[in-house]
This record gives sequence, C-alpha cells and structure tokens, in this order.
Amino acid sequence: MLGCVALLPIAQAVFPPPDGFYSDGNTAEGHDALFSDILGTGNYNTALGFHALYSNSTGLSNTATGNSALADNVNGVNNTADGANALQNNSSGSWNTATGYQALWSNVFGFYNTADGANALLHNKTGNRNTAVGISALRANESGDNNTAVGNNALFHNTASYNTAIGDSALITNSTGLGNTAVGYQALMNNTDAGGNTAV
Repeated sequence: MLGCVALLPIAQAVFPPPDGFYSDGNTAEGHDALFSDILGTGNYNTALGFHALYSNSTGLSNTATGNSALADNVNGVNNTADGANALQNNSSGSWNTATGYQALWSNVFGFYNTADGANALLHNKTGNRNTAVGISALRANESGDNNTAVGNNALFHNTASYNTAIGDSALITNSTGLGNTAVGYQALMNNTDAGGNTAV
C-alpha cells in the first residue's frame, strides 16, 4: 500500500533576518553604517547605506540614506541626507536637509540649510539659512547666508549673502554682490559684484 502525505506550506522568514535595530532608538543597515555610535549618547538616528553616518558618535535624530550620506557627522543633530554623498562632510552642522547626489557635500558647521538637487550647495561649509533647489544651485557658496536659489545653476558662483535667484542660471556669475533679486531665465546673469539689483 502506498500513501501520500502533503505538507502544508510553511511561512519562511527572510534569511538572514533583518538586523537593523540597535539600542537607543537607532536603526542602521549597510556596511559600517552608524559605525562609531556611542551607546547611550547618539540616539534616534537612522542610517541606511554603505558608511552612512559612519562617524556619528553623539549626534541625535539624524537620517542618512545613501552611500556615505552624513558619513563624517560627529555631533550634528536633526539633519536629513537623502542621496549618495549628501552632507558627507558634515561634522557638527545641524538642522540641514540635503536631497540629491552630493547635496551640501562640503557642509561642516552650517545650520538650517536646504539643498534639493545634485550638487546643490555643494561647497557650503559654514553658510547658514540657505535654500538651493536645482542642479548645482548655489554650488560655490561657502559662507554666504540667507540666500535662495531656485533653478539649475542659479547663484552658481555665489559666495555672498541675502540674494534671491529664481530661474535657470539666474545670477549665475554673482560672486560677492549682496542683496540682489533676479527672477527669470538668466536674469542678472552677468552680475558679479554689484548689490541691491532687481531684475524680473
């Protein structure tokens, strides 16, 4: 006599199981993500990707997604980096948001900056309260404060403060001019050091 036995399907868990949760509300997934975190001090961080938040020791409430995102962050807080090398060199700058490849890449001590686009605010180191939306917007800015650039290459060469450029290549060559407002494609594109200009 032959008999057949049918086995019910068994739910299989993912193998290896997810291992991303750590103490103090931290989550890390990826080679050396959150590698330097100090138990009990660096809390509520999320690191996803190779070397994401690698150097973080005491920083709080940071989110890093992408290869080397926020890799050099040590004690900065409330930063969000989404993209490969976004905010990579940030050490203690806080309340920054970087979305896109190498957005805010050079930032070290800058606060309250927003960069959305590949290479946006790429060279910013100590500038504060800047907003850059578009590929290479405010790319050369290192220490200028309170600038707004919306559009690819807007305020590309800028190192000054209090400028507003809306439109592709608006104020693209401005370097040291203060307090300019340019709205439209290539508006005030030849301005380099004059201040207080408005072009709409």
